[in-house]
Amino acid sequence: MIAIGSDHAAASLRHAVIEKLKSENIPYVDCGTDQSPSDYPVIAQKVCKMIQKGEADTGILLCGTGIGMCMAANKMKGIRAAVCTETYSAKFTRLHNDANVLCMGARVVGEGLAAEIVGAFLDTGFEGGRHQRRVDMVMALESEGADD
Repeated sequence: MIAIGSDHAAASLRHAVIEKLKSENIPYVDCGTDQSPSDYPVIAQKVCKMIQKGEADTGILLCGTGIGMCMAANKMKGIRAAVCTETYSAKFTRLHNDANVLCMGARVVGEGLAAEIVGAFLDTGFEGGRHQRRVDMVMALESEGADD
């Protein structure tokens, strides 16, 4: 299951990505929004909570650049979000970083490229091996306090 959400700046891109998911019979939950204005941290939290609870395997977050969504998502425990603007990064963030959230910007990528990026992200699995140690190291950073 994929949880997908956007702020108002990327609502049309979200609808286009949903059409791609529908065309490939990929199950998804639309976490919105079409409301304008909207706050991207609220949407990022909805999508990431679904992943944390095991209600979704991966997430797709969309805003103007993808950066705000990515920053918000990466504040949440267990989330590894990456902004991707082309298919190479989308493939390798799954292969080497085991990313579980794809972030894109509607002002950066068009609908056709977004569909290709989503395809690369969803069609690629985690390679594991030597990369697992590094993912574990990244995830261990969540427990470090600001006072350390």
